[in-house]
Amino acid sequence: MSPLRTPPAEHTATSAIGQLVSDWYRALDRHEPLAVLAAMVTDDVVLHLPEGAVHGHSGLAQWYEAVTHRFFDEEHTLTSLEVRPAQGPCAEVDLVVNWQTRVWQAPAARSTWLGFDAHQRWTVAHDGARWRIRTYTVTALAPMPGSPPL
Repeated sequence: MSPLRTPPAEHTATSAIGQLVSDWYRALDRHEPLAVLAAMVTDDVVLHLPEGAVHGHSGLAQWYEAVTHRFFDEEHTLTSLEVRPAQGPCAEVDLVVNWQTRVWQAPAARSTWLGFDAHQRWTVAHDGARWRIRTYTVTALAPMPGSPPL
């Protein structure tokens, strides 16, 4: 029987950050309560989104209210993830997520499908208990074939 080994700190951090990314998109897909998402970000979080910058928990709340009332049947599929340690208890994350959703504009008879590959860069920080998103930047939003623009 081989002895148990503690995984290297970098591997453990990468795994935990990967779980944060998965949890974030799962929460968005399910339209979880705001508190679930707020627990995944720092108090001073900044999100740089196609619709503009969002600052702090109050900005997050306003943005989330808007998107959960506009988008439905959301599916986020992570297609690429790269985690790089940064200075201090921080890391940089580059990812690509395929996002497909539906929207409805009254008085349309049908909803509209939207699909994009969203290229993002996050910075995450460890607060002593868990990893949290500090900055979230959409660096490119490439529409899938047949998708109208956002």
